[in-house]
Amino acid sequence: MKRIYLILVAIGCFLLPTNVEAQKIQKLIEFLTIHPNKKAVQQDSSLYPAKAIFTPVISFSPETSLSLGIGMKGLFKMKGSGPETRTSNIPLTAQYTIENKYLFFSGFEIFSPQERYMLTGNLSFQAFPSLYFGIGPDTPKTNEEEFSYRQILVEPIFLKQVLIKHLFLGAGIRYNRISKVEPEPDGLLVASDQPGSLGSNSVGVQLAMVYDSRDNLLNAQEGMYIEFTHGFYGKVLGGTQKYELTRFDLRFFKKAFNNPKSIVGFQFITHFSNGNTPFQEMGRLGGDEIMRGYFEGRYTDRHLIATQFEWRQKLSRLWGVVAFAGVGGVAPSIDKFSIANTRPSAGVGFRFLVDPHENLNIRLDFGFGQEKVAYYFKIAEAF
Repeated sequence: MKRIYLILVAIGCFLLPTNVEAQKIQKLIEFLTIHPNKKAVQQDSSLYPAKAIFTPVISFSPETSLSLGIGMKGLFKMKGSGPETRTSNIPLTAQYTIENKYLFFSGFEIFSPQERYMLTGNLSFQAFPSLYFGIGPDTPKTNEEEFSYRQILVEPIFLKQVLIKHLFLGAGIRYNRISKVEPEPDGLLVASDQPGSLGSNSVGVQLAMVYDSRDNLLNAQEGMYIEFTHGFYGKVLGGTQKYELTRFDLRFFKKAFNNPKSIVGFQFITHFSNGNTPFQEMGRLGGDEIMRGYFEGRYTDRHLIATQFEWRQKLSRLWGVVAFAGVGGVAPSIDKFSIANTRPSAGVGFRFLVDPHENLNIRLDFGFGQEKVAYYFKIAEAF
């Protein structure tokens, strides 16, 4: 099933790559950028010039039909932050379909001055369709069936820098409510005995560790990012299932041959669960960040392992290209992972620089999986 993401800016960015069109697109991006503290910065040069960059979005897919929306990247620093404090960012995505479905999502990273503290996490409200193929590492495409659901996800994690620079320890809460599931009548999802297949309520506490030495959160040239969380979920706070969820995310970036125009990126992630894990809390392979080329959830099971490599090449001041490849898989238990059920992905992409100060790009990626070609048009890099 193909999904095509089209952003109005894309026509100028990627189909008309000349200096004249690039200048026009740069002016359009500036028109779509808001500077909320512009007057304050003019009066106090020590303040960071905050900005919110918007891009209108038109997308179409068989499961959502026509969808209209807007993407935003909010960039700022708290008062008292100097050059030693990296830029905080709050991305927002809002979409609405002609079938009255909606999606609002934000994944945020906010630093206090001198990076003494960090607030990170996710916020999501959606009533959106999805696809179900069954549970397991080798579910056939013929299983494909559509279902819709409503989700409320609130996941703030508060961390404090400890012991060494870039190392943060902390904890947070996570609330994930899946409700009003509408599966196909007499389909596989209805017949599934997986806990939470027709709705769940996950409420728990997460312990977290983050090590983040990236020089830029949005498009790193050098540095490492490690995130580890372990969550405990039960019925004490109103949850419907008792289980534990462990997530690990490692990213590494380096200039190739010490050339700032050539960047190598690597990511390795795991998603392990134990207990009475709800369907929507299982490892879901695919999406616009890792394993591009697969519908998110194409393969779903208790445990997920995936990795990807990306080469980012700058062609000029505004233009760039990337090539990426990855492998990943899911399994019901750690010992059940096998090469036979490992899925490959690969692809290429184009980049257009919209904020030179923050090295922020708009990206158009073409991901190739075993069954489809997927198109992704987003603000900022995949990882």
